Amino acid sequence: MLVLGAALGLAGAAAAGNGGFAPATPHSPNAQRINDAYDLIAIPTGIIFLVVEVSLIAFVIRYRRGRRPRDAEGPQLHGATRLELIWTAVPVLILAGIVAFVFYKLPGIKNVPKASAGNGVVDVRIDAHQFYWQFTYPNGAVSIDSLHAPVGQVVTVDIHSQDVDHSWWIPELGGKFDAIPGKVNHTWFRADRIGSYRGQCGEFCGIFHAAMNADVTVESKQAYERWVQTGAAAELGQSEWNGVCAKCHGLAGLGDYGPAIAASPILKTSSTLKTLLENGRDRPNVPGVMPPVGRGWTTRQFDALFAYLGKHVVSGGSGG
Repeated sequence: MLVLGAALGLAGAAAAGNGGFAPATPHSPNAQRINDAYDLIAIPTGIIFLVVEVSLIAFVIRYRRGRRPRDAEGPQLHGATRLELIWTAVPVLILAGIVAFVFYKLPGIKNVPKASAGNGVVDVRIDAHQFYWQFTYPNGAVSIDSLHAPVGQVVTVDIHSQDVDHSWWIPELGGKFDAIPGKVNHTWFRADRIGSYRGQCGEFCGIFHAAMNADVTVESKQAYERWVQTGAAAELGQSEWNGVCAKCHGLAGLGDYGPAIAASPILKTSSTLKTLLENGRDRPNVPGVMPPVGRGWTTRQFDALFAYLGKHVVSGGSGG
């Protein structure tokens, strides 16, 4: 019954593959080194767990009371110096080996590798907001919730927070790094294949924490250059609406967690909209009803959102 119960309890995790017992399949050198460290820790500790539990069960059966009177003492065994030295020395050696291996792998996780010939380093700034991610590229292009990167090229990221604690985490491309107000954290990745890599804010950051998803879109160098030069600007207004506003107010602006705003006069005047986005809005005795989601935005970002709202959400938009 114990075996059956354990099998049923672990069946879901086993069926999930890497999403169950092991980390996600790595697609960046630093993520691979994290997995190597995980394997080195998980395998010996798993073996030790089995040895200890099997021994425990064997001793329970071997030295059970049986037919002895309840008040009778079992066999008294005293002293096994050699055995005691062994079970003290072996764990120390195992822990020393694990620590040495982790420190050997650590530089390859933390340190940014040198750029190869013809492939310079791409520097991206990440700004965490309630409840979205903003990415700023070397040429000033901006995207929301989706980071674009060239395949096989080192991408360094500087992680900032504009409000509360968040945590940047794309499991297939590296470890988890906190976004902390007033502090800048750094990491890097070099994706080895074209594709999309999903992530999630790893630090509870408020009521819409679960909606604070992220993905990294890895494409060819040529496709990345085309997107960052022209595609990012073309998508900016829509990505701001979908990633920043619609999470609370619904895709059509008709309300969800937040109120309906499609008919709001605030959306029809650019200066009023900018003030709202930069400062947020509170209600009496209910602080932080709308966080300042546009804190740190550029004029181009405000203009892109206002233009998108005028075409797709409200009508009659006017500058001012």
